[in-house]
Amino acid sequence: MAEERIYSVPIEEEMQSSYLDYAMSVIVGRALPDVRDGLKPVHRRILFAMYSLGLFHNKPYKKSATVVGEVLGKFHPHGDAAVYDTLVRMAQDFTMRYPLVDGQGNFGSVDGDSAAAYRYTEARLSKISEELLSDIDKDTVDFVPNFDERLKEPVVLPAGFPNLLVNGSSGIAVGMATNIPPHNLSETIDALLEMIDNPDVDLDGVMKYIKGPDFPTSGEILGAQAIKEGYANGSGSIVVQAKFHIEEGKRGKDSIIVTELPYQVNKANLITDIANLVKTGRIDGISDIRDESNRDGIRIVLEMKQNAQVNVIINKLLVHTKLRTTFGMNFLALIDGVPKRMSLVTMLRHYLEHRKVVVERRTKFLLDKAEKRAHIIEGLKRALDHIDEIIAIIKHSKDVPQAKKALMQRFKFSDVQAQAILDMKLARLTALQRSELENEYLSIIKEIERLKSILSSPEALNSVIKKELKNIKNTYGDKRRTKIIAKGPEKFEDRDLIKEEEVVVTVTHKGWIKRLPLSVYRSQGRGGRGVMGMAQGENDFVEKIYVASTHDNMLIFTEKGKCYGIDVFEIPEGSRVSKGRSILNLINISRKEKLRGIVCEKNIDQVKITMVTKKGIIKKVSGSAFKHARKNGIIAMNVKEDDELIDVSVLYGEEDVILISHCGVAVRFSAERVRTMGRTAAGVRGIRLRKDDYVVSVIIVRKESHLFIVTEKGYGKRTSISEFRKTGRGVKGVRAIKITEKNGYVIGAAPVNETDEIIFISQKGQILRAKAKDISVQHRSSTGVKVVKIVGNDKLTDTERINLEL
Repeated sequence: MAEERIYSVPIEEEMQSSYLDYAMSVIVGRALPDVRDGLKPVHRRILFAMYSLGLFHNKPYKKSATVVGEVLGKFHPHGDAAVYDTLVRMAQDFTMRYPLVDGQGNFGSVDGDSAAAYRYTEARLSKISEELLSDIDKDTVDFVPNFDERLKEPVVLPAGFPNLLVNGSSGIAVGMATNIPPHNLSETIDALLEMIDNPDVDLDGVMKYIKGPDFPTSGEILGAQAIKEGYANGSGSIVVQAKFHIEEGKRGKDSIIVTELPYQVNKANLITDIANLVKTGRIDGISDIRDESNRDGIRIVLEMKQNAQVNVIINKLLVHTKLRTTFGMNFLALIDGVPKRMSLVTMLRHYLEHRKVVVERRTKFLLDKAEKRAHIIEGLKRALDHIDEIIAIIKHSKDVPQAKKALMQRFKFSDVQAQAILDMKLARLTALQRSELENEYLSIIKEIERLKSILSSPEALNSVIKKELKNIKNTYGDKRRTKIIAKGPEKFEDRDLIKEEEVVVTVTHKGWIKRLPLSVYRSQGRGGRGVMGMAQGENDFVEKIYVASTHDNMLIFTEKGKCYGIDVFEIPEGSRVSKGRSILNLINISRKEKLRGIVCEKNIDQVKITMVTKKGIIKKVSGSAFKHARKNGIIAMNVKEDDELIDVSVLYGEEDVILISHCGVAVRFSAERVRTMGRTAAGVRGIRLRKDDYVVSVIIVRKESHLFIVTEKGYGKRTSISEFRKTGRGVKGVRAIKITEKNGYVIGAAPVNETDEIIFISQKGQILRAKAKDISVQHRSSTGVKVVKIVGNDKLTDTERINLEL
């Protein structure tokens, strides 16, 4: 009985050893490309098998099944699906920048359609892939036994062009991965030529030629700096975006036309994703989606609804779909069988070193072949000089070995020369053939000298490499497809994904806030009853109304002189009769604070903010002071204990300011008379008031022609602003409207033009929208006319102008 060989090994050691062996097998034998030819073993074996079958670009196609069977049977004993899938990818022009296989039949599509079975498709080498295999029969690379040691297969291909960079590579190994983007062949070769001429060239020098990746599906790369960082470190991320443009349609229905996609984006899935976003309401404004792509290129048509905000839709598409993707670059490849991450410059240098070895080995092979041929020709030439004697020796020899031995003894021929003489045909004895032999010998001697000069001179070797690279560039080079935009991708804020529209923001006495589209409120004639604008709780009523854009910044000021910041689109949208949402849920405001003013501006740092208190104190502050106002609030004005802030306005220049009081008194002065102060300042006197009076409105005079004033009992009028003469600040002012028991006290005022409309809000929540031109123009001392019908004991609480020219 044979002695049993059983070894005791700790399971931890065995698992560690076995897993490391497996990991290295995956890394070296399956997942990572070689830095020299840019190929993984399966790719290399497919190309070599097709080369062995003679499937060159100018030969007939053969069934893909033939290639798969050849690869499986001789070089790659794994699954046929893995081999065929690799073959398919090498034939897809939307996957490979320069396809290495010329496929005939269904090899899949950019929509994600799979290729037909290998019994239906046909394949052969593409012309450019033959450059990878060129001179493989001239001892340019090493060969190793195949899996069953019956045949030999190449360790690496000669690689006439830098395939690793040109076609890129991706793969996931054990604990590491590679993701090298494809590049333009012409740019890459130009960089190699520069590197040959200037071995010390740095990344900046290389990037004069290689601008960045060049994807087969084109698209746009956003951010040149990200490309440079990826090239320098061997890893990094670049943003790739689809190429699209806007086509104007009839009746305001524009269309977004997508013509190029980011690399490796499935077109069918992209269209499905867009359709789902439209269906679920996450993207509003797209009425139709059509795929009009054909053999001439990609064309996805996204038809917009009438007057849709195309920019907002584009922003949402870029954020929520693969119209914009990130490509993670990871320049990891095998160097002498060891995986290493390298920079772009290092990768190019390794390829050049490989080409030098290939050209040097090929030159030695050709030199050896030429010297052997020259040696034979020398023997043939000597033989022709003694042909009669040589023929006699051959005639008198009993067999070939004896004849060869006699020739070698008599004329000192080598074994090779003697054999060549014996193999020589009698036709070579003619004068013409002798002349051809002389010419061949002279040609070979020149070739030997040329080959020796290449081997003896690094400059000559580099010259050969440069010439071959230039030939490949001239033969296969093309223009860049992927556009590189120097500026990086803009970072979308929430407002960029929100449709910009005019909205009405309403606030109740108890702090309930909501926004509604301006179109909800229909225009009515003077004296109309209005529509119900908000459902009120007990003892609550609508107190303030503002017209703003969803893209505006909203600054909320309270009666205590504090400022809170929020974007208009953050205010929840409600229905016309909904209650809204408590402002306490949107900003960190105290329950004791009352809202007194709202400013809505996109570019807050370009304006001035004016604040007025109930007792007529006015203050002017630069808008930039509130740029960083957030939900926790900041101090806007130092308000005294017995006073409160009542209104806030925006100054775009040094306009005039009109202050309107509860008792119908007005004062007009230039904003220049109020110096710009800091946020904590108290302000200066704007109007001198009677004991029982207080300020209700602040008017900023711009190009408006009339001042509209309304009282609590629904009376109002328009008065020409020119009737209010400019005075200094801090004076008593003049009458703006005659106050009687019939019309009541002033609740608000607004500057208006003929094209403006006005919204009124009652204490019980009724809202009326009227045209300013329907309200009569009267002198400033008149009492006004009925503009709103007041029901029961209801009364007006606020008014707001709508500028239809915005």
